[in-house]
Amino acid sequence: MRHLFPKLIFISSFFILFGCKKNETSEVAKTDAAKNSIEYASGLSIVKYDDYSVVTVSNPWPNANKDFKYVLKEKEAKVPDSLQAYTAIQVPLESVVVTSTTNIPFLEMLEVENKLVGFPHTDYISSEKTRALIDKGSVKNVGQNEKLNIEQLIELSPDLIVTFGVDNNNPMLDNLKKSGLNILIQGDWMEQSPLGKAEWIKLYGALFGKEEKAKELFDKIVQSYEQAKKLAAEKAVNSTVLYGSMYEDVWYVAKGNSWVAEFMKDAHANYLWADLKGTGSEGLSFEKVLDKAKTANIWIASGSFKSLDELQKANPHYGEFDAFKNKNVYSFEGKLGATGGTVYYELAPSRPDLVLKDYIKIFHPDLLPSYEFTFASKLN
Repeated sequence: MRHLFPKLIFISSFFILFGCKKNETSEVAKTDAAKNSIEYASGLSIVKYDDYSVVTVSNPWPNANKDFKYVLKEKEAKVPDSLQAYTAIQVPLESVVVTSTTNIPFLEMLEVENKLVGFPHTDYISSEKTRALIDKGSVKNVGQNEKLNIEQLIELSPDLIVTFGVDNNNPMLDNLKKSGLNILIQGDWMEQSPLGKAEWIKLYGALFGKEEKAKELFDKIVQSYEQAKKLAAEKAVNSTVLYGSMYEDVWYVAKGNSWVAEFMKDAHANYLWADLKGTGSEGLSFEKVLDKAKTANIWIASGSFKSLDELQKANPHYGEFDAFKNKNVYSFEGKLGATGGTVYYELAPSRPDLVLKDYIKIFHPDLLPSYEFTFASKLN
């Protein structure tokens, strides 16, 4: 009997431990079974469970030293202990502040723009629908991105502030947290895939309980994009393309793995810096650009130029390019909202299919004879 007692203790402990292990294994199995619903965006993951979702935002700015994880939970949701350390956000949201114009189309597409209560520097917003809310006083101006009015934000008390950072030193984000405000870091601006940028609509679908609507909208954009890309692929590459313009003493050209270069590749054009590795842009001298692109037959100019005269006034040497001489210069930034916001910067990330069609219209006009430019305009 003396030997039997420790054996019973061992057996009981074994079954207790085994039962706990079994529960843990079930929880892990449940976690492993759930799948990330994101296909194109490299910096976003959304995994949905019964009454909560886990959102992971990675690489939200260059050389970010950590990822950000959020638990979007419905009322009375039971969240596992393993997720308790992460920021919890109750959904669906009833009020939100966003800090980038690229977020505005997502809200409007999901028909939740009336949930927007604040935005920094509201003049940047070009959409007529949201501008009407601003004019009515429903959307407050809450300062500027790097200098948000924290007192006003506390007074507004939004369910969530969706914002972004530019590097690992973000005192504004720290101040928002210290003030007890719920914030979510968004990194859509770091995406280089056109469809990857647009897929961030699924984040807003999760935040507002409109996951199915977000997926439906995004799937239509993918279909439209792929159809346009396939159409362009059937044409020979017959356009050599110069991109950018001077900023002070530097000409910034889009690198070969950038968002801009991806569009030109999918539109079946010969972008002259397609072999320049990396994302973002590269600063070059005017002489280097002229040497390589003097005979380019199309120029996509950066900046909100309205005419060739306006372009040449900015730099008289622009007239040395063949594309300028032949009046084949286009701008995507010339269309502005009522208070000066650039339509392209606001809408283009969420509608890459329309951007691609604009490029195709420029490079292969016969393919889309009845299509009217959404963003681009030819400078005359």
